[in-house]
Amino acid sequence: MHRPLAAAALLALLAAPGIAAPASVRLANESVPTLCAEEDNVDLRLHSGAVRRFRLEAVHPAVIGTIVQDITAPDFTDCTITDKADFRFTPRTVVMHEDDRLKVVGITFDKFWRPEQVPVTVGGRTESGFHLFQLFVKDGTAAPYEFLVMYPVDGYWRLKPRPPAHLSDIVYGTSALIGPIEVMQRPVVNLSAIRFDPATMTFDLTFRAGGTATVKVAAIDRSHVALDVVFAQAVAGRPFAGLRSMYVTETNADGARVEWRAAGANRWQEAPVMDFRGGEGIEMKLTRAVPSRHLGFAD
Repeated sequence: MHRPLAAAALLALLAAPGIAAPASVRLANESVPTLCAEEDNVDLRLHSGAVRRFRLEAVHPAVIGTIVQDITAPDFTDCTITDKADFRFTPRTVVMHEDDRLKVVGITFDKFWRPEQVPVTVGGRTESGFHLFQLFVKDGTAAPYEFLVMYPVDGYWRLKPRPPAHLSDIVYGTSALIGPIEVMQRPVVNLSAIRFDPATMTFDLTFRAGGTATVKVAAIDRSHVALDVVFAQAVAGRPFAGLRSMYVTETNADGARVEWRAAGANRWQEAPVMDFRGGEGIEMKLTRAVPSRHLGFAD
């Protein structure tokens, strides 16, 4: 599926709660080339044995004002993808929570690429076997707006801000990984339990590799969605976060450019994502400066 609009950016990387000076993070680029627009070939991983907190934001790309219609139809040109969803399940949709400001839904697909099941607790209710966990915000002026999804079985997150005034909706963009990353066919974060508190809009995550984290929805508006992440202890020996996206060419991409700022630097550095050789930074963005052909925009 195409995910062209939202562009994720990792911001405000800090060594520990309350410490003012940001920690420098090693930015590793594990991306590989592809001709297929349906393959998440962009793979950026963040390494640090000191980071205890960071902010993850999804923001609209600079070209959002030129978009008049989002296009979601898949493009399998030059694709040789085989269906890896070998494990079968009984489909279901469960409303785990709903009030006047928030709706929380869990979904089990008929098939998925991994057999694992992760218990998800919302309030006092626990269910297992969800492949997708959705958050909808309500403001009383329109239908509930889905702004966050996460995949409990492989640890992927997607965020999208409210659409700008000239669009009724947008689709998801770059995916994020939060927690110790392991490679199992693809980069994943293995979770053993997820708890979500609707009152505070906070996730409590327990990682199979050890350790815990809280992920709080800090902002949701027309400009961005922000998550504040705090680890109980720093992630050692593995990347603590990552970004996954798609790039074929600059005009056929979800994420096309990496921008990063080193500690003490008076300027941002930038590079095309496939040319980025990694670096050190306290802030990083994966973004796009020109429209993708996946997008509908004025002729």
